[in-house]
Amino acid sequence: MTDAATLAQEFWWRMGTNQWGLAAGLFAGNIEIIWPQSGEVIGSADDFVAINENYPSHGKWSFKVKRVIGAGGHAITETEVSDGTAKAFVVSIFECADDRIVRITEYWPEPFAAPEWRRQWVTTRAE
Repeated sequence: MTDAATLAQEFWWRMGTNQWGLAAGLFAGNIEIIWPQSGEVIGSADDFVAINENYPSHGKWSFKVKRVIGAGGHAITETEVSDGTAKAFVVSIFECADDRIVRITEYWPEPFAAPEWRRQWVTTRAE
């Protein structure tokens, strides 16, 4: 049985091909992709493919996995996503069973400048 961390890494590798159906090939038939910040739920591989095919972009998408944590049926990834112009960071929670991805919950936070008031206690990291 393939663990969730391995499936998550394979998912992001497939996303990097920009062949959305290839990535969706890892999904269970009852896939749920949840975006809590907007309240949206993607409930099928076909809808996942259609969203990615129609997403406005400035070029080919790239996906750089920064970290993968997990074993067994659960994994968490931190991934940098870019179309060559825009850059975003996504935290994804993968739930897997029977060598398939059953659910992905994704958080797409907006970057923000560090507040001046805490500058004395922190350093900033260039990504």
